Amino acid sequence: MTHRTRARSRTVVLTALLTAVLGLLGLSGAQTATAAPVICEQYGSASVQSGRYVVMNNRWGTSATQCIDVSSTGFTVTQADGQAATNGAPKSYPAIYYGCHYGNCTTNNNILSPNGLQASDSRFGSITTSVSMTYPGSGTYDAAYDIWFNKSRPTTTTQQNDGAELMVWLNHTGSIQPIGSKVGTANVAGATWDVWYGSSGWNVISYVRQSPTSSISFPVSAFWNDVVSRGYGSNSWYLTSIQAGFEPWIGGTGLAVNNFSVTTNGTTPPPSPTPTPTVTPPPNGSGCTATLKVDNAWNGGFQGTVTVANAGSSMISGWTVKGTLPSGTTISNLWNGVLTTSGSAITVKNAAYNGLLNGGGSTTFGFTASGTAPTSGFTCTTP
Repeated sequence: MTHRTRARSRTVVLTALLTAVLGLLGLSGAQTATAAPVICEQYGSASVQSGRYVVMNNRWGTSATQCIDVSSTGFTVTQADGQAATNGAPKSYPAIYYGCHYGNCTTNNNILSPNGLQASDSRFGSITTSVSMTYPGSGTYDAAYDIWFNKSRPTTTTQQNDGAELMVWLNHTGSIQPIGSKVGTANVAGATWDVWYGSSGWNVISYVRQSPTSSISFPVSAFWNDVVSRGYGSNSWYLTSIQAGFEPWIGGTGLAVNNFSVTTNGTTPPPSPTPTPTVTPPPNGSGCTATLKVDNAWNGGFQGTVTVANAGSSMISGWTVKGTLPSGTTISNLWNGVLTTSGSAITVKNAAYNGLLNGGGSTTFGFTASGTAPTSGFTCTTP
């Protein structure tokens, strides 16, 4: 596959400035529609579900016509003229989003507007998104989430994010690839992903699913935790928008987002009716300790974090955490560690980048699971 670059930020910034000037002059520019129309305007957009989401045409990389038919839950690309070289930037990014995109913000229960949400905020872990898509039989495109982070609290909703662009590629066709180069693999959201890293003046981290899919549901924190563990982001940064759509190079007619949703404030999954437990076993004398904290629980599942700490004063060069899950409980996704299971028993070894712990130092791994949270602790051993 060939390398591609991006010019979207410069184009959209210029468009945002042009739109503001035209608005002051009382002229029409990139307008935001209030109904659910067919949009062919270059940067035309429409609010759906009473402002819960915005659908945008976002034809930033070509002068050729592109039209999208907006529905209450997504859109369909009905015309996609022209093409772009597959070793360069795509034609566009028609998408539906929650949050703010260059001054155009969703308004219905938007916890990201106007200043974003810091990843360290307790509400961040409850943000879950899902999408289902339809792909045509031809064309060159990727089907991807575009999730944006700013390094500091945004002072305006029109600014370009300077932190990270987290892309989640559900599918792609032809000889295209993410910006940058492949830096590893990850097991997230029940699948294996190739991880790419590049820069466009901000970090671009792309997760390319090894087996394509047309639908997905995941907590944003699942991917973000992996980003942070690789040193490409920070939990002090601010989430500003969650977008799902397509980057077409050739063709694109028939691409469709059938359903898109973002749930926040613990609405899905629902909050646990009882306080979530923190399990801290005593040091086991083997050089390290493992402390389980249930961060979030809902009917039928939970998300937990295990803190692995060096209990001594000398560096350790690797750790292994073992535990037993309640009957019927299974881990669906784990990050910052290597998981093996045998029935209800689990073993988590350190990843390649977090096995060295100085005296008194610590690291964490996290996971999501279906079933009941354990009530007894995990044990930790060193080589």
